[in-house]
Amino acid sequence: MQERPHAEQGYRACLGILRLGKEHSHERLEKAVTRALACRSHSYRSVDSILKKRLEDQPLPQFPTEPLPPHDNVRGSSYYS
Repeated sequence: MQERPHAEQGYRACLGILRLGKEHSHERLEKAVTRALACRSHSYRSVDSILKKRLEDQPLPQFPTEPLPPHDNVRGSSYYS
């Protein structure tokens, strides 16, 4: 709700996500919302898309957590100041 300029828009998005529970099971909705939060995608459209494509049971892609190795092409933070 903090991402919306008006609180009413956030409420409507929340109500829309809750309404998805009527056409999909509560268990599927919970899994879809968990996946959307893990992907940092908090919108109704994201949750709806996950449910329509049945992605809630698919494993999340694993991204590398180690930093990239240094090389000459990286400018660093001092370049942008």
